Amino acid sequence: MKALYFNDFGTSEVLNYGDVIDPVINQDEVLVKTKLIGLNFADIYRRRGDYHIEARNPMINGYEGMGIIIDTGKNVTQFKSGDRIIFADVPFANAELVKMNWEHAIKVPDEITDETAASIGLQGLTADFLAHDLAKNKPGDQVLIQGISGGLGQLLTQILTADKVKVFGVASSVSKQKQAMNLGAKKVFIRSSDWDNDYVDIFDAVYDGAGVSLNQSLKVLKLKGRVIFYGMAGGNPPKIDPIELLNQSKSIMTGDLWHYLTDYESRKYRSNRLFKYVKDGEIIVKSPKIFSLADGKAAYEFLEAGNSAGKVLLRP
Repeated sequence: MKALYFNDFGTSEVLNYGDVIDPVINQDEVLVKTKLIGLNFADIYRRRGDYHIEARNPMINGYEGMGIIIDTGKNVTQFKSGDRIIFADVPFANAELVKMNWEHAIKVPDEITDETAASIGLQGLTADFLAHDLAKNKPGDQVLIQGISGGLGQLLTQILTADKVKVFGVASSVSKQKQAMNLGAKKVFIRSSDWDNDYVDIFDAVYDGAGVSLNQSLKVLKLKGRVIFYGMAGGNPPKIDPIELLNQSKSIMTGDLWHYLTDYESRKYRSNRLFKYVKDGEIIVKSPKIFSLADGKAAYEFLEAGNSAGKVLLRP
């Protein structure tokens, strides 16, 4: 099979496209022919050597995608060849063929297109987890999303809006500001402005996947509010004094999706909830930016440069 692989950690220059050995499934696994593969900032960190990556020679990045099952192990009864599925936590996804334990596969409803399914897989399940497991906002709450115009921010905005939460955000440009407003945000601030001085102690929750903005997120958080910290897309977060949090009754909530997405039933329940938002028209997915897998190096550079205003996908 063809795959995007690398032998050493580093910049996108370490990436190569070519032939590698096909995966072989066991009795509890399914083999998927990928149609679209998700690219995320975590993949950049893994390529650099900053995140854990599953051992393999050569190394193959990627953990999410969608495709068609082409073979099943003898113990697999929930799936069959021809089923259209997404997966969000399976290594070695930057390839034409991916094997996985059958419990990691999630069936895609007929009403949802390939591009939409691939665009909402990992980011959609993450947004659902942040909203419903960590923040647990109530209708009428005011929340802020740092980096609201990114792929995850767009989905989170729409989920929270559908849940009748008032969404505010921070974006890096006027065009991204307008995009977020079109998705239901009440107001979106430009990152380079001094907007935060007028919004001290205002928000019930702040969703922060940028990392470097953590102090600002705490500044605009109200008494007894919580920052939902879920990533470092903008760089490492500053050190936080817990005594300051104690004095203000402010909390930082964080967690790993994989501690909640633990089996087939949890994946099915959560994905059905996510798919319902789409089928009800409450989530509209922006057309993704698609690169061929052979042009994977360019895709990584595009994402790393901050050019994306939505999902970046690789097509084998």
